Amino acid sequence: MTMPGSAAPLIGFGQVRHTRLRPQRHAFAYPTFFLMLPLRSLADTRGAGPLPVNRRGLISFHDTDHGDGRSAAQGGAFAWVQELLRTEGIADADGEIWLHCYPRVLGYTFKPVSFWYCHRADGCLRAIVVEVNNTFGERHCYLLDAPRYGVELAARKVFHVSPFCEVSGGYRFRFMRTPAAGAGAPTDTDSDAAGRTVVRIDYDDAAGPLLQTSVSGTLHPITGQTLRRALWGYPAMTLAVIARIHWQALQLWLKRVRFHSKPAAPASTVTR
Repeated sequence: MTMPGSAAPLIGFGQVRHTRLRPQRHAFAYPTFFLMLPLRSLADTRGAGPLPVNRRGLISFHDTDHGDGRSAAQGGAFAWVQELLRTEGIADADGEIWLHCYPRVLGYTFKPVSFWYCHRADGCLRAIVVEVNNTFGERHCYLLDAPRYGVELAARKVFHVSPFCEVSGGYRFRFMRTPAAGAGAPTDTDSDAAGRTVVRIDYDDAAGPLLQTSVSGTLHPITGQTLRRALWGYPAMTLAVIARIHWQALQLWLKRVRFHSKPAAPASTVTR
């Protein structure tokens, strides 16, 4: 599947879902919003319309929040992901690179996971970088080579995320992206919708499936109206992310789910 021809910045409104299957079942879901930014186009135009980029705003995007934290003057997030791909021998991701991430909201951000969709010049998906951050300030990237939308991908787990899961087993990823109505997709209830995205990540340990997670949302152009909708509907959203992580951890502790100490971070920051 190729990406939509327009490379305008988008904002998604949707839901995060999480289910733990054992030893105690534990599930939750909550509404969320996120950004979907075409980094190559933003580098060319040096702006994202009404979304503040590398400057203060109620909702904003800052290059230093992503990748290795390099500044806009150093090429920012776009230069970082290009360098990562070149280092891993991927030289043909010369099309648009879409970053699915949380913004800063009221000056604060925490990004449990961000997705970098890297395309060839013809619009075909070439690679996906899954960037994971834990609450200890550590970061790791899973590089998925030659992925396809709707097809399950696998990666060995090497990075500590939750103290209620061991660093063992592996992830199963599935990514889906449907275009806007009029481009082959069913009509959406939002007339200005620019399509829909779904990411599913399941985690299996030695005993089998353990966690089922997903983030999904309907995409819209970033406008003053959609930014206000995000701010009014999800105030302090990124601060709420870290609060929910600790609240859910307390729930698991009360259910007496086994606690695992944090191991050392992997020597390499990229797992392919």
